[in-house]
Amino acid sequence: MTQHPVRLSGVSKTFGAHTAVSDFDLEIPEGSVYGLLGPNGSGKTTTIRMIMDILMPDSGSVELFGRPPDFAGRGRVGYLPEERGVYEKMKVLEQLVFLGQIRGVARDLARKRACEWLERLDLADWASKKVRELSKGMQQKVQFVGTVLHDPKLLILDEPFSGLDPINQDVLESIVRERSALGTTVLFSTHLMEQAERLCERVCLISRAKKVLDGDLKELKRRERSGTIAVEFDDALGRSDPRRAWQQERAVGSWPGVAGVVQAGDAWHLSLEDGAGARSVLAAAVAEGAELRRFELLEPTLHEIFVRHAGNDDNDNGAGPDGGAR
Repeated sequence: MTQHPVRLSGVSKTFGAHTAVSDFDLEIPEGSVYGLLGPNGSGKTTTIRMIMDILMPDSGSVELFGRPPDFAGRGRVGYLPEERGVYEKMKVLEQLVFLGQIRGVARDLARKRACEWLERLDLADWASKKVRELSKGMQQKVQFVGTVLHDPKLLILDEPFSGLDPINQDVLESIVRERSALGTTVLFSTHLMEQAERLCERVCLISRAKKVLDGDLKELKRRERSGTIAVEFDDALGRSDPRRAWQQERAVGSWPGVAGVVQAGDAWHLSLEDGAGARSVLAAAVAEGAELRRFELLEPTLHEIFVRHAGNDDNDNGAGPDGGAR
């Protein structure tokens, strides 16, 4: 039977008249990389805080490793909150050893692990510096090291890529993949759909405090296909040759089942009529002797799926007294 380190059932949370999370169900399978996705104000941070027992739900139940969240369960979690917090007057290595020890790691082992992580993240030269001397991005990397130092079984990252440059975003993504390969369950929240699409096996899309989609990412994308085909000819269309572009557009637009044609670089994106299939379009292209380099049934991006189901939800509904309406 699949184990679920995190399970929420019928969870709701309000702050005054504002509903931050509404009748929310969630099951995160062991060993998965799970994305909690949605715009600012959708309820992601509030949900995470209830998982960590920082907030109590108004109704419903929360389970962490099969039990209500408690000290022992939280000790198996590495939690990187959205609000960054470091002890600015402590030295970098001293702080990491301290964080390791309060999570049950022996001092010598905590120091060894901290030095290894600092070396990996190009922070070794800063080990004896006070944290306040580091840039915000470097402080964020220090906080991340403190999150993983005790080798957690569940890693919860709330907007972990915020404030990092592209190089360090790539480094963090590689570490998430590495931890997953070692069997760690990873839950991270983000409003950046492209990064979630690269990292996640499963996703939960939230809009206005409610879940709108939840499941295996590949299956969701297959299910959400909208019948758009990308076609590219062997004689790739040159932008300086409008006559050839017109000829290609006219040709693909005449194939049976094609409802519309849009140019996308050297390719054409074909939208299909209701009931039309990709195979019939391909058969028509072959029958006409078209020399194709590419013929692909396109899957929607996560952004497209989200907009399709939730609309353009860029509404920030405000925050509760703890800022937890995110």
